[in-house]
Amino acid sequence: MQQYFMDLHIHIGASSDKTPVKITASRNLTFENIVKEAYGRKGIDIIGIIDCASPPVIEDIKRMIEQGELILLPGGGYRYKDQVTVFLGSEVESKEAEGGRAHFLAFFPTLEQITEFSKILAQYVTNISLSSQMTYLSGKEILQIVDGLEGVLIPAHAFTPYKSIYGNCASSLKEIFPDDLDLKIKTIELGLSADTEMADHFSELSSRTFLSNSDAHSLSKIGREYNLIQVKKPDFEHIFAVLAGKEEIGQIVANYGMDPRLGKYHRSFCENCQSTLVGEPPQFECEYCGSERVVRGVWDRIVDICDREFSISPPHRPPYHYQIPLENIPGVGRKTVEKLIDAFKSEMNVLHRVGLEELKDVVPSRTAENIVLAREGKLTLLPGGGGNYGKAVRK
Repeated sequence: MQQYFMDLHIHIGASSDKTPVKITASRNLTFENIVKEAYGRKGIDIIGIIDCASPPVIEDIKRMIEQGELILLPGGGYRYKDQVTVFLGSEVESKEAEGGRAHFLAFFPTLEQITEFSKILAQYVTNISLSSQMTYLSGKEILQIVDGLEGVLIPAHAFTPYKSIYGNCASSLKEIFPDDLDLKIKTIELGLSADTEMADHFSELSSRTFLSNSDAHSLSKIGREYNLIQVKKPDFEHIFAVLAGKEEIGQIVANYGMDPRLGKYHRSFCENCQSTLVGEPPQFECEYCGSERVVRGVWDRIVDICDREFSISPPHRPPYHYQIPLENIPGVGRKTVEKLIDAFKSEMNVLHRVGLEELKDVVPSRTAENIVLAREGKLTLLPGGGGNYGKAVRK
């Protein structure tokens, strides 16, 4: 078995003909640019591009296949330059019975299958060219469609206060997927404001695999959260078998994610006095001004609805390593990132493999030390909330 870095949630901002796809994403995020970024700069071996049901994007993928740049693997998925595996996915939005909305990632083995999914999805959305469109379908109905096309459905950023299963829809998977359909949900994406310790306050998640993904809306954000997976073959069949818990095929070795305190929605946030609440969770009323105009934080919501007072991780659960993205480390600006990647070939090399003395040969000593301190989890973190990211600082 070999080990691979993997990020399965990358958005497309626009197609090559400049048709908008993800409105909130950078227009530089084209399918081709994403693949090249993963291959040439990030050092990510397996990527999931999740706006591939957009017809203009389908045309971009077809062109790369016809030009021989993407090769279909026997087990599904596509190979770029014999180094990066690409999975084709789509982010879709459900509307649940009580009015809550949730995002899901749907992945398919081949272009033909996601093209068929695009045709079906077009019947339920206003504009099939745009990402993350409201379907007015329930999660149960979306799962049935995806499963019928031999795809895999994964709840996205499962705990965020906006558009997620636990964040604003339900306190249990069975509320959305009754009749044992929840057993087909084998994997949960944690999101930027949650980690393994937090998610394992839910007993129903003990049998499920956790993913840390970037949810990238720009090229620089690719790989800000990722996973290390060990598997026999880096194709659709083997990767998603691992995510389904088949340990004889392989395993997630580690999740790498930002400390939840750096996420935009870690703690509740008062919209009235613009304060992040820091008292004992759950807090749904401002501790400073008494206002109830509060954006519920991920940690506050988890404490409110979980069925375990303490986190209990099952034996199969891999370690979760706090990883500060290179561009968020104090002293590392855009020019410094360029110098580091030019010197050490990829961001993954800088974050994981390059020693302190080697770093000092390229960047100032204090910056090199900050990179190592970030790697060791020794920087001070100021918590985020209400849509504002937290911040890493060195005291």
